[in-house]
Amino acid sequence: MMLARVADSLYWIGRYVERAEHMCRLADVLLNATLDRTESSGQVAGMVMSAITDGHHDAPLSPWDAALAITMDSENGDSVTAALARARENARQVRDQLTTETWERLNLIHLRVTGEGAARDFSDAPSQFLHDIIADLHLFKGAADATMSHGEGWGFLQLGVFIERAQLIGKLLQAGFGRNLGRPVTEHAAMTALLRMSCALEPYLRKHTADIQPTLIRQFLMFDEDFPRSLRFSTARIEEHLSSVGRNVDLGGGAGPERLAGRLKARLLYADPKALGGEESDSLVATVLEECARLHAGIYDTFVAYSLEMRLPA
Repeated sequence: MMLARVADSLYWIGRYVERAEHMCRLADVLLNATLDRTESSGQVAGMVMSAITDGHHDAPLSPWDAALAITMDSENGDSVTAALARARENARQVRDQLTTETWERLNLIHLRVTGEGAARDFSDAPSQFLHDIIADLHLFKGAADATMSHGEGWGFLQLGVFIERAQLIGKLLQAGFGRNLGRPVTEHAAMTALLRMSCALEPYLRKHTADIQPTLIRQFLMFDEDFPRSLRFSTARIEEHLSSVGRNVDLGGGAGPERLAGRLKARLLYADPKALGGEESDSLVATVLEECARLHAGIYDTFVAYSLEMRLPA
């Protein structure tokens, strides 16, 4: 069985890398919204701020300042810079678990956002700066997939990725369509921006052509079985990887994380998208977020913060 500290670091590498990529995408869409002053640009800005603050932003920043903070503010724990710094530090602690290709790629990304010229590069060409980071993060994930053994360590890395992804997409759905966070987005440009933020525009258009509707967007991001950022896809991968890493561990019986993951997967697998109205969809997204939080706590209790007596033979 893998050491608890190693499992913890790999899990958080996955989470921080996924968070950094998502925040880059939000910042890029937010910057594009500053190019005009239409109602849709206001909806996009409000949606981004709701997604990163859970709807609580008493004194919102300007779109430029918000994008700068999302990307470069090292004091903000959710910023791109902070997430990549933490991912790199966790990787340093488990360097022997990573291949040279993945370690070097993560180092290069970290240097890109923390180097002396990073702030200047962002100010000169922010979209290019963000696109380069996203491309580098894709290269990191590709290197990890192609060069790391797909064993226990890989499973913890992927658990972190998909739990973080499910939570981020859930918060984005709440920000875009949740009635408790204000008026849902209705403008065509704002709905297109939401798809861009979830990296779903092209996959959505291939499935639904140019028919961009709130109901179809919500169904796609929640229930599409092939799109790798949908809630259904993410929860299925969480259950798969959790079953793999927990093969030789007592996962806690009926309330263990494996059971939680199985129930969460079933919620999305057997739900009828066409029968869900707006309130039912909001409730399901909220449930997914709550159960992901419980899953995180369960994973931590089972694999990281367990008592020594649990692992000693009787």
